[in-house]
Amino acid sequence: MSLPTIRLKAKADRRLRAGHLWIFSNEVDVKVTPFSNFEPGTQAVVESSTGKPLGVATINPNTLICGRLISRDIQYSLTKSFIVHKVNIALSLREQVFSKPFYRLVYGDSDGLPGLIVDRYGEYLVVQLSTAGMELAKGEIIAALEQALQPKGILFKNNGQSRALEGLPEYVEVVSGEVPDNLQLEENDVFFLAPAKHGQKTGWFYDHRMSRARLQNYVKGKRVLDVFSYVGGWGIQAAKAGASEVVCVDSSKSALEFVTANAELNGVKNTVEALCGDAFDTLKQLKENGERFDIVVVDPPAFIKRRKDLTNGELAYRRINELAIRLMEKDGILLSASCSMHLKRDVLVDILRQASRHLDRNLQIIEQGYQGPDHPVLPAIPETEYLKALFCRVTLI
Repeated sequence: MSLPTIRLKAKADRRLRAGHLWIFSNEVDVKVTPFSNFEPGTQAVVESSTGKPLGVATINPNTLICGRLISRDIQYSLTKSFIVHKVNIALSLREQVFSKPFYRLVYGDSDGLPGLIVDRYGEYLVVQLSTAGMELAKGEIIAALEQALQPKGILFKNNGQSRALEGLPEYVEVVSGEVPDNLQLEENDVFFLAPAKHGQKTGWFYDHRMSRARLQNYVKGKRVLDVFSYVGGWGIQAAKAGASEVVCVDSSKSALEFVTANAELNGVKNTVEALCGDAFDTLKQLKENGERFDIVVVDPPAFIKRRKDLTNGELAYRRINELAIRLMEKDGILLSASCSMHLKRDVLVDILRQASRHLDRNLQIIEQGYQGPDHPVLPAIPETEYLKALFCRVTLI
């Protein structure tokens, strides 16, 4: 395949040589290689300012990140065979780590396929395409996944906010075989139904798997509060591990219906209660009612989606964690999590310090959790490391 070329300005290749995959629009030498007429998603050979090939990238001239490197060898472009090769490399890691086929199979940049997410639910795959390059190659992606995994069905869940930045429409579509509305998965020996077609993201969040397993060591005989529970990932696993009572709080009635279904699926329906309401308001009401919990899990959606949200987002993290601490017994465990990439781990630590001291409580960080091995971190791209989970012991002074 003969590909067009884009040339970078002097020294603009430093980040790529250091391992990064992104090209910003102000780094392209448009006088030498104008690319404004490229169709979004076009593949092109990327050259340094001296004309040395750096690799092949998908190009979108309408975005700030105008290029994403998919290969450092110009012989390879985003074809079916190339995608099969990348999927097989990703698959080998997951099969080495996990005994059963429930995991994030492809994690975008970290697996060398920027803009592509694939979550595996046994014989079904849920796929998100977030860049014009991957959207243009969707036929090759479908064929590659069919060849590599022979799934019963592939669902495209293309309704994320990142698609708007790429000028792409949103849609949810079964593109191969058949896919049920709800998919079953197994995590840490606990079974779940996830709303793949109508739920958040791909229907489930595999990233906290390791931290959920570690929380099980603390819950036996304890009263647990799972805030922002979604379909019960933390709470149901706590109940299965021997918690005496679990209360799941979420603002979505449909999500809480899955909490109830998942509790029944695992034989813990008498242990689990679902409360529908805004998390902040519900925690205040629980405090007024005199409720107390041994363990509180706070795993909110991203309060900080953009840098400009930092101030308000950090305040929201402080407020929700203070509310959680107010509900805790005199010696309890707080699991405070964040999926906000812009919130640094040390900042979350300081937020918890401030919250505990404001309430005259003593807080110790006893464990720290990270995203699992199916969400590998690419060292050159800090954005690939986003997940934080802090296990804190909270006591009275």
